[in-house]
Amino acid sequence: MRKIIFTALTLGFAAAVAQPALAQDKSPTSFRGFRLEGNVGGDRFQSQGVHRDKLGYGGTIGFDGVINDKIVIGPEASFWRANNWTENCTAATGGTVCHKSFEEFGVGVRAGVLLTPQFLVFGKGGYVVNDQRKSLTSSTGQQVFYNHGNTTGYQLGGGVEYTLSNSDAKLPVYIGAQYVYSQYSDNTSRQRVMGTIGIRFK
Repeated sequence: MRKIIFTALTLGFAAAVAQPALAQDKSPTSFRGFRLEGNVGGDRFQSQGVHRDKLGYGGTIGFDGVINDKIVIGPEASFWRANNWTENCTAATGGTVCHKSFEEFGVGVRAGVLLTPQFLVFGKGGYVVNDQRKSLTSSTGQQVFYNHGNTTGYQLGGGVEYTLSNSDAKLPVYIGAQYVYSQYSDNTSRQRVMGTIGIRFK
């Protein structure tokens, strides 16, 4: 999985480096250059066979290059957290196990196809790090086990994006929607459905 992610990141950054050449493309799309966006939506953290749904929010910064008027590809970095964090607690032998999830940071690449100069359909993948806490409390209320640290994993997702501004706007505004799934190495996972609003710096 790490080799796949590394290859994808390499392709994404190659598109970024090649942007001066791609800029000669006179297609009317604004899906090129640096972008900055805010994300908000539903968050589901899953652990120990249970899940909890909450509101979540975050942001993404990325870069897009355009190939042959149709293909959009580039690297991105993201941040995400559930509002007031998310914790799942389940009964265990002699006590209660609680798994709490904090911030998630990710790096990856997305690639998509322009169905029109203003409408993009894309897929994405990358590497993620999630700050987590796991504890075991006995039936008498005594803390038996406590661990707080980072767990790593991979991320996959996809979505759509639509530019509201004309291609010649200085700071094009866009909106979108996407689904992202994160699988962490400690057998926990996260799903989220997000709405997006952002701007581009051409």
